[in-house]
Amino acid sequence: MWSAADVDAGLVDDERLRTVLAWSRRFLTTGHAELGRSGPVCPYAGPSLRRDLFRLSVVPGAADAGQVGGLLDRYRERFQELAAAVPDRDAELVAVLVVLPDFDHADSAPLDELQRSVKQRFVSAGLMVGQFHPRCPEPGLWRRSFRPLRSPVPLIAIRRMMAGDLPFMLRSEQHLGAYLARFAPQIPARVRDQLSARAVHSPPAG
Repeated sequence: MWSAADVDAGLVDDERLRTVLAWSRRFLTTGHAELGRSGPVCPYAGPSLRRDLFRLSVVPGAADAGQVGGLLDRYRERFQELAAAVPDRDAELVAVLVVLPDFDHADSAPLDELQRSVKQRFVSAGLMVGQFHPRCPEPGLWRRSFRPLRSPVPLIAIRRMMAGDLPFMLRSEQHLGAYLARFAPQIPARVRDQLSARAVHSPPAG
């Protein structure tokens, strides 16, 4: 894995990493008129870059979930090592972007399937794993017409799970259970309200 400083210094000669790093700085760290809230698209990217905790890697030749799923488990372990090596206050700013240039750039379905196939393992470890793709259809949380997960090259992003990640957990009882096991003692009031709303609007089981 390479740091942003490594890429800037030319220690790695890979145009795809340079492209992803430039997009991260241009898009993730800034606001957007269609975002639906104030602040940058990704609240973590800018601080991660400033603290030199932003890491990039490229996996050429892999083009489907079966090829990459096991490899992402190793990236998950490497992420945990990186986070353990920094002060606790900085661990939430560690970010790893795994660039997958040979995934289909016109169809996000294979990358979406890869993310779904590994998400529970990451969530259970207290991590978030997200897919970014040139055609990613996932809408924004604050404005459904916004597409925050569109990147110039297919990639998987890894970071620590935070209390504010509840909306990403609500599609799966397993994901929600892992979230609650980690954050129940210190869930903020606004997040508890979200949980209450979900309970009210969820159909009864059975």
